[in-house]
Amino acid sequence: MTDLDPLDGSDVWDITVVSAPFTTGSEDVGTAMGRLQDQAREQDWDLVVGLTELPLHDDGGRHLLVQTDPQRRTAVLSLPALGGIRMHARSRRAVSSLLSTMTEPSADGDEHRVLLPRMGGRWRLLAGMVLANRPWLLVPGLKSALVAALATGAVATINSTVWQLAASLPWWRLVVATIASITLVVAWLVVDGELWDRPDDDSPQARERSRLYNASTVLTLLAGVSICYVALYVVNLAWALFILDPDLMDSQASVGSGDLFVLAWFVASAATVGGGLGSGLESDEAIRAAAYSKREEDRRLRLAGDRHDT
Repeated sequence: MTDLDPLDGSDVWDITVVSAPFTTGSEDVGTAMGRLQDQAREQDWDLVVGLTELPLHDDGGRHLLVQTDPQRRTAVLSLPALGGIRMHARSRRAVSSLLSTMTEPSADGDEHRVLLPRMGGRWRLLAGMVLANRPWLLVPGLKSALVAALATGAVATINSTVWQLAASLPWWRLVVATIASITLVVAWLVVDGELWDRPDDDSPQARERSRLYNASTVLTLLAGVSICYVALYVVNLAWALFILDPDLMDSQASVGSGDLFVLAWFVASAATVGGGLGSGLESDEAIRAAAYSKREEDRRLRLAGDRHDT
């Protein structure tokens, strides 16, 4: 939110930055603009630009990048619609362009909006929402799951039966095991953490919003669990190379040192499932905090509170 002081053509800017949550319903661009304009009147701001991590949509359900009201000198920009890549640089350029546009003498006029493309825009919006959730922080946020995964991998690595089983599996079965383990953990986190978003009503817009949020949740978890899987593979491989003697493995199970890479692959699948079960020891709040950005978590909590009140 920006205060321009004054609008007399001078180069003096008095900028006020305010961080405040948008309440439930602000995904609708009309609602978001109305709340920004209310704050502008209350604070006596000359110009206000709102940056939100929420996806914005118009009355027809189309997703928006930006909406401006030159007459009231108000604009709102959806950060996820920028795509999530080089977010700071893109948002700075977008805000600079909005300020330049709205401070021009010819800025008075009708509302202006930038729509996202129907197909490519949805994927860009999803990418922005997923990156805002920081999926790489999923595993550190679930300490019990991490301990369970590491314990499962450590025990499985020194089991000769596991050596034989891993060495006997063709590559396609290992791929299936990888996909199945990641899918099971994602499904478990969604169910156990109550992460599935439900529409407010039966309108097409509400259903579309829920589909969008659920898609971002699933993609966030898939990315986070996949990162966990790769990390577990590296840790298990290092553990196997350190602890296992190839001569002993060959005498016990006719498994050579080259099979350690396959063993680590198989053990990573088992450890991922073990980590998913370990996440059951975490509270629902801990799972949601690990899966979402702080503002997305706050949005969902406010939404749940509004539903409870009604």
